[in-house]
Amino acid sequence: MRTLLALWLLFAASGTVCADTLHGVVIVVIDGDTVLFRPDHYSPGSRAFLKVRLADIDAPETGQPFGEAATEALKARVLKRRAQLEIVATDAYGRKLGRLTVDARSVNAELVRRGLAWASTRGADRHGMRALQREAQDGRIGLWRDAAPTPPWAWRKARAAPAY
Repeated sequence: MRTLLALWLLFAASGTVCADTLHGVVIVVIDGDTVLFRPDHYSPGSRAFLKVRLADIDAPETGQPFGEAATEALKARVLKRRAQLEIVATDAYGRKLGRLTVDARSVNAELVRRGLAWASTRGADRHGMRALQREAQDGRIGLWRDAAPTPPWAWRKARAAPAY
């Protein structure tokens, strides 16, 4: 009986670890790493959507060098396109964090490969983003054409600092 209970608890707990995978359409690109996604299970007439921040990456902000290029590249790749979204978490702002796939290609990885986003430095790199970033850096692709590009987290912090 204990074994059965232990197996049941293990199975139940594993469901909370698995990511949700949704299919749908990207209806808006907000910036280089944030989209509005309408899952298929929402009715066509519904105005419901998910605000999604792409996981494992950080794209330059609007107004920052390469911010507009990242946004335009993301629009060209995903806007009004069928996509698969793997939701991996929810952030402190209530946005879903996810990995977006269009035409069986990782959009998150593509942005890093094209030098339009930084690979996340947090946690394990299970999706090889840091290697893709190194390749873009070595090839001086995208934002890596600049000798010392400012990471978006440093740019945001500098903007938030009070001016004295």
